[in-house]
Amino acid sequence: MTDLLLATTNRGKQRELGRLLTGLPGQVVTPQELGIGLDVPEPYDTYAQNATEKADAYCRASGLPTLADDSGLEVAALDWGPGVQTNRYGGPDVSDPVGYLLERIAGASDRRARMVCWLALALPGMGPDGAPSIELFNGVIEGNVASERRGGGGCGFDPIFVTDSGMTTAELPEAEKDRISHRGQAVAAVLPRLREMLGEP
Repeated sequence: MTDLLLATTNRGKQRELGRLLTGLPGQVVTPQELGIGLDVPEPYDTYAQNATEKADAYCRASGLPTLADDSGLEVAALDWGPGVQTNRYGGPDVSDPVGYLLERIAGASDRRARMVCWLALALPGMGPDGAPSIELFNGVIEGNVASERRGGGGCGFDPIFVTDSGMTTAELPEAEKDRISHRGQAVAAVLPRLREMLGEP
């Protein structure tokens, strides 16, 4: 059985992906556990391209099958931004991107939003000339932006993303959030391929 590397050093994403990937054959490992320190740029205009860049870099550094995530929040009142810029929303001088976003859409009547996740699975030596091959999977959840933070779970923009239940993804029990979230849907799409690739008994 082969280990799977998560191409992120974000502890919140590691915890969430770790839960979603529970039960896979082999072991899910992090860059910190392998002593890999990479600063991979995310210069592209699409989640898929950014996820591919991270998966490829970490796969080449580790020699392991690698799963990378790029995700974001898209808000109608912001012309469906910030999108791929979500993690850097407001720039380096903004210490609270969630608060900054709430300020930007204060008073907006259209609070529709969606969370989007793309996963890139890199398989070592399976592409042209021995390069990693890349397979892509995605998930989307539709909702709205709350007027204030609610809930203590999740990470990032979870406290302001309201689902059909009327609860934010930070208020939902973990099992329910994992079932309906953008990342949960993307992982559900990739799981059959991971089980095949990792050699499920």
